[in-house]
Amino acid sequence: MSEQDQKVTIYDWIGGEETLRQIVEAFYPKVQLDPLLSPLFPEDILPIMEKQHLFLTQFLGGPSLYSDQYGHPMMRARHMPFPITPAHAAAWLSCMEQALVEVGLSAEMREVVIQRLSAPAYHFVNTHESN
Repeated sequence: MSEQDQKVTIYDWIGGEETLRQIVEAFYPKVQLDPLLSPLFPEDILPIMEKQHLFLTQFLGGPSLYSDQYGHPMMRARHMPFPITPAHAAAWLSCMEQALVEVGLSAEMREVVIQRLSAPAYHFVNTHESN
């Protein structure tokens, strides 16, 4: 991003609400097909998709939709009941990268979004077991 672009949030830069909704809708079918990730999610994925949309909107610099509805995200605590390994984090980021490609984000935009999501993805790791 250029210096001028840095005044624009990632949320705005990638296309705001419409693009973010498309990303979430492209992302979760990939998660549901991933053999490592799918067991961590309920069969009814729609409530999870909505929460993810709210969270990503806020996390990428858009309106504070998640906090307005649910309070502080406390994402690490919310993920603690699930065994999350570095392989889970990598798989999650891979699914997200595929979704970003699917919705047509440029390579530069994909890199910025994945970079922004990488730290939290690995922050949720709570076990180093390989299985």
